[in-house]
Amino acid sequence: MKHPLARALTAVVIASCALLTGCSENGNPVDFNAGAPGAATAPGAPVDRDTRMPAGPKSEFRITRTLDDGTHIARTTLNGAKSGVTGSVWVWAPKEYQDPKYAKSGFPVLIALPGGLGSPQDKSGVTNYWVGGDIKLQENLTQWTAEGKSLPFLVVMPMLNPDTRYHDGSDIPGQAKMGTWLTDDVVDLVKANFRTFASRDGWAFMGSSSGGFASLKSVLKYPEKFKAAIASGPDIVPDSPMWAGHPKEKDANNPERLAAQLLKKGGPDVYLAFQAGSRESASVINSVRRFQNTYGKGPVHTSFQIIPGGRHNAWDYQKGMAAGSIKFISDQLKAPVPSSS
Repeated sequence: MKHPLARALTAVVIASCALLTGCSENGNPVDFNAGAPGAATAPGAPVDRDTRMPAGPKSEFRITRTLDDGTHIARTTLNGAKSGVTGSVWVWAPKEYQDPKYAKSGFPVLIALPGGLGSPQDKSGVTNYWVGGDIKLQENLTQWTAEGKSLPFLVVMPMLNPDTRYHDGSDIPGQAKMGTWLTDDVVDLVKANFRTFASRDGWAFMGSSSGGFASLKSVLKYPEKFKAAIASGPDIVPDSPMWAGHPKEKDANNPERLAAQLLKKGGPDVYLAFQAGSRESASVINSVRRFQNTYGKGPVHTSFQIIPGGRHNAWDYQKGMAAGSIKFISDQLKAPVPSSS
């Protein structure tokens, strides 16, 4: 569902990001692995066998926003080796990432996808509204971590569409390979530049509207790579007009069919936190309930957070995350492991 509020949200984010261009640090390079002041720059051997140290090649990240706690959101351009897609990816590392006691540990990754088009043609380069200072996803995650609701996630915010069409986060024949971009190239970028986990216990998606669909579909299609997702106000089936003439490929990217296949196989287990506002269209709520009632069993674990008074927007979806969705997936994922040295 491509909701008009998503377009309005995009416009607000563009304006807010334009205001941020005056910030003194914006545009400066940042090395997320430089360590905290006084900390060793070479972390040495990982704390456990599941931790992956940055494998390279190293990407250039430049600051787009600095939070009050000194952490940064930074952008890089990714030339996808597997998809052939080139686009922007933003990353935020929580303050725990610079804590010396976690210098040898991997961190869980949350790939955050926008709804709507994500303003892919905007001259300022804003293609994912979760980077915005008006939405404050990162500030909220910091608070939820302090409250014990959330893990300290590395938040990865790639573009969702390379042009002004909806690609359903998929490899639609004859189009940009956005499925490969999201589930291979973006993942490889993170592994190259950050301390992560080798197992799927450290990998999750979240997204709203069409980004919720892409999050849901990615986890169900590749449960060996990703363990959990938060899908807010999501489409449940692929609906891009570019699927015309490609029914087989469309079916291969249908969450309902993917869930049925996972049930038949008996695993691996996935954890899907659905969300919708009580003031959203009944079609959104009903489609989620149908999916949950039909496929929410066995290895497909689901929750459904109804947000009182909530509408189809990122601010209200974060209320649902605070109320339970972020804890639902955090309880299934791996936390960074502190070391004694």
